Amino acid sequence: MIPLLSFLAPDRLWLLLLIPLLVGGYLLLVWKRSSKRKAMGQTMFDLVIPKDRSWVRHVAVGLSILSLLTLTLAFAKPKDQVSVPRERATIVVTIDVSLSMEAADVEPNRLEAAKSAAADFVRSLPPKFNVALVSFAGTATTLVPPSLDRGAVTAAIEALRPQPSTAIGEGIYTSLAAIAQVPPDPTDPEAVAPARIVLLSDGKTQVGRPSDQAAREAREQNVPIYTIAYGTEDGYIEVSGRREPVPVDRVELQRVARISGGQAYTAASAGELKEVYKDIGSSVGKEKVDREVTSRYAGFGLAFAILAAVGLISLGARWP
Repeated sequence: MIPLLSFLAPDRLWLLLLIPLLVGGYLLLVWKRSSKRKAMGQTMFDLVIPKDRSWVRHVAVGLSILSLLTLTLAFAKPKDQVSVPRERATIVVTIDVSLSMEAADVEPNRLEAAKSAAADFVRSLPPKFNVALVSFAGTATTLVPPSLDRGAVTAAIEALRPQPSTAIGEGIYTSLAAIAQVPPDPTDPEAVAPARIVLLSDGKTQVGRPSDQAAREAREQNVPIYTIAYGTEDGYIEVSGRREPVPVDRVELQRVARISGGQAYTAASAGELKEVYKDIGSSVGKEKVDREVTSRYAGFGLAFAILAAVGLISLGARWP
C-alpha cells in the first residue's frame, strides 16, 4: 500500500482507509455550508461578525490529515535498512608473490608496498574477525589459518618473498580451503559466519587450474572475492640484465570478481592501495539489517498535529 516502505506490522495500514472517508466527510460539510449560505444570502449578522478565514481552517484540517497519516504509518512499525558493525566474519588475505611483484613502478616495489598496505588492513579489521593469509606464485600456501591473532598474520605478511610463476586459480582454491578451517563460535557453534577473499595480484594465470573455475566454486560457497589489480602499465623487472615488461593485467581479476559476486578494484600506487583496502574494510566490516524507525514517523505526526492545533486556535483568537 505504501511504496518504497517496509513495515513490521503491515496489517495495521488498513487504518489508512479511514483517511479518504474523513476527507470526504469534510468536503461534504464544506459543500453543505456553502450551499446554505448561498440559499440564505447576506444577513445582518454577516455585517457584524468578522468574516471567517476559511483558508486557515482548510490548512488546519489538511495538517490534521497529514498527522493522522504519519501516525498511522508509525503505528504500522516502519522499518529501514541500516549499516551496523558485523559481529563475526572470516577474511582471507590472498597475496600474489610472483617475481613480477618486484617491479619498482610502485615505490619501493610492488610487493613491499603491498605488504605494508595489507598489514594495515589486517590491523584495521574488527577484533572478532578471523583472518587468514594465503600467498601464491606457481603454487599456493596457507601461511596462517583463520585466527584472531593479528600479530601472527602481520608477521607472516612481512616475511613474504618473491617466487616464480603465477597461479591465481590455485590461490583461490587454497583460500577456500582455509575458510573451511574456521573455528566455531564458542557462543554459537552452529552459526556460519560470512567469509570474503581479498585477492591482490598484478598478473594473469600462468599455471594451475583456471581462475574462472575457482571463482565459480567461490560463488557456490557464497564467498565473494574482492580483487585488487596492483601496479601500472609501465612496470618491468630485470631478468639476466634485460628489462622484462610486467604490465598489470586487470581483465582476469575483474572477471574473477564478477563471477564470484565480489568487486574489482585497481590501484596504481601505494596510496591508492591503502584507500582500496580501506573501502574493502568498510564493506566487509558492516552489514545491512532491518531496524524499526517508528520514532521518525511519530515525530512528523506530532509536528503536523501541533501546526494543526495552532491553526485551529488562530480561528478563534486575534493575534497581536
